[in-house]
Amino acid sequence: MQKGSIGVTTENIFPVIKKFLYSDHEIFLRELVSNAVDATQKLKTLSSFGEYKGELGDMDVTVTVNKDEHTLTVTDRGIGMTADDIDKYINQIAFSGAEEFLEKYKDNANAIIGHFGLGFYSAFMVSKKVRIRSLSYKDGAEAVEWMCDGSPEYTMEPTDKTDRGTEITLFIDDDSTEFLEQVRINTLLKKYCRFLPVPVKTDGQVINDTEPSWNRKPADLTDEDYIKFYHELYPGQDDPLFWIHLNVDYPFTLTGILFFPKIHNNFEVRKDRIQLYCNQVFVTDSVEGVVPEFMMLMQGVIDSPDIPLNVSRSYLQSDTAVKKISGYITKKVASRLEEIFKNDRKDYEAKWQDIKLFIEYGMLTDTKFCDSAMKFVLLTDVDKVNYTLSEYKSLVESSQTDKDGNIIYLYATDPTAQYNYIKAARDKGYSVLLMDGQLDSHFIGLMEQKLEKTRFVRVDSDVVDNLIVKEDRREADLNAVQRAILTTVFRSQTPEVKNANFIVAFEALGETAAPIVITQNEFMRRMKDMAAMQPGMSFYSELPDSYNIVVNTQNPIIEKFTKDADGALDQAVTPLMQRTDEANDTITRLRGDGKETPDAETSQKIKDLEKTVADTRAEQEKIVADYAKTNPTVRQLIDLALLGNGLLRGADLSAFIDRSYSLLK
Repeated sequence: MQKGSIGVTTENIFPVIKKFLYSDHEIFLRELVSNAVDATQKLKTLSSFGEYKGELGDMDVTVTVNKDEHTLTVTDRGIGMTADDIDKYINQIAFSGAEEFLEKYKDNANAIIGHFGLGFYSAFMVSKKVRIRSLSYKDGAEAVEWMCDGSPEYTMEPTDKTDRGTEITLFIDDDSTEFLEQVRINTLLKKYCRFLPVPVKTDGQVINDTEPSWNRKPADLTDEDYIKFYHELYPGQDDPLFWIHLNVDYPFTLTGILFFPKIHNNFEVRKDRIQLYCNQVFVTDSVEGVVPEFMMLMQGVIDSPDIPLNVSRSYLQSDTAVKKISGYITKKVASRLEEIFKNDRKDYEAKWQDIKLFIEYGMLTDTKFCDSAMKFVLLTDVDKVNYTLSEYKSLVESSQTDKDGNIIYLYATDPTAQYNYIKAARDKGYSVLLMDGQLDSHFIGLMEQKLEKTRFVRVDSDVVDNLIVKEDRREADLNAVQRAILTTVFRSQTPEVKNANFIVAFEALGETAAPIVITQNEFMRRMKDMAAMQPGMSFYSELPDSYNIVVNTQNPIIEKFTKDADGALDQAVTPLMQRTDEANDTITRLRGDGKETPDAETSQKIKDLEKTVADTRAEQEKIVADYAKTNPTVRQLIDLALLGNGLLRGADLSAFIDRSYSLLK
């Protein structure tokens, strides 16, 4: 019997393995099965080169659970090991058998996976003792048994094993007995080994598909094959919309299939949609860094031997090969979408609402994808007609260019709530887009950056004549007294709406335009929409909604009311306004140029005059507000405008209905 110490550079390698080398204990099974498959593939390669002339026979890898003996055994009929091999590849941890073998057969050993040495030692994360029994394929080789209890000390001696290959038995620790449950082992093998290139058996069943779809040629696969594979990966989900088959061998090796799933309008970037493999061995489903963030919305498989089995997030983010892979995938996805769009636009448009979120998210987060997607991103109008960016520009350029040369893209976010505004715009011959997606508020901002001299304006952000300004606005023909009276009239009769502020404005919109139109400030509304998805903009989300009550001074109803109110209130309001103006003039004079602080007597006079101004304004507003209460038409006009915007609710809506009946009598 040979005894010795494992050649390590630390006092004890095992605490290092348990604490630092592997983040998840369950990974040991992947490593051991990968090594077994690796040994099997090596023998197949040697046989194909004529360096092994014996019968290959059964080449399955077997995982056996023995709950009574507290053991878990991984068995293969691969290349096997001699005592010298064990001494080199197990006792001297610094060496890697797979790397040496790959160098020798680098042109024909692409299927070699895993690494001897450190990979094997992951077994000690769950074991109190590990035994290796192995017989090399070499003629005249003697079987050998190696045993280690987790200290640097080991024993190695001849054994009676007669079957070629290696048998690794783990004597499971008392705190890791979960790995003695067959159900747990089945789950792990399905997770890590379901696509290994050599059959893996446990409990009498083969658990893996040795020829997964991504390793087959696209020409050999039908649509049904792709859909079937998708459902094997993601049982119970809807059929995918599209898929992309990746296959590149320079300057890196990469295969895989990525699917576009149906996204049910619940924007969520998940980290476990895409599975990363290394030569058919599962590595991780946290692929940040391997694929761009927006592709986290996709599902599928990526397989590359250029990404090692044991990867960290920092490695993925910094590795040059990984960055090249990420760039390639982005380019391939964009190319595939453009191909689908060009080859079958009808089908592409039919699926547009399902892939819109993905494409917009990609354009917002990835510059290169955005540049490519400008060719196949679609805009949809309120009639559900789709246009490319160039098509839509050609459609609206002649009719929707303002006096400053900007093309105005009108849009709605709720066709039902904004129906009146949409109708008014279309009556003017304008086209209206539907922008009701989760990312559309951000996408609009992106398009305004990308499209030269283009602005997006929501249809309810202003009266229709001001949405696309063709000429200078017409000023409302009101004197100071009339403007003051009407401002107070309409402000006093506007009901309180939760989280909303109203500003009264006057415009000359023509006799046939509505007497009152309620519009919402475009900038503030946009900021609030974006704030809803960006916590860093919470300041905007907390602000009340800002609305304009636009009074059309040329509407006959408003003209008549203005005349009546002027006649009834002029004698009372004019003196009060004069008193206010005189007091303000005196305050200005007393304050001087502001360079010197007024003395105590002057400061008191200013305070007294400011109180006079406040009291006079309050008296004026009470007179006007009392008058407004006597005229139900004012409140009726305001409520009609609020109703058209979905802002009239509760008791105010009930009062409006009652008032409407009264006015009909």
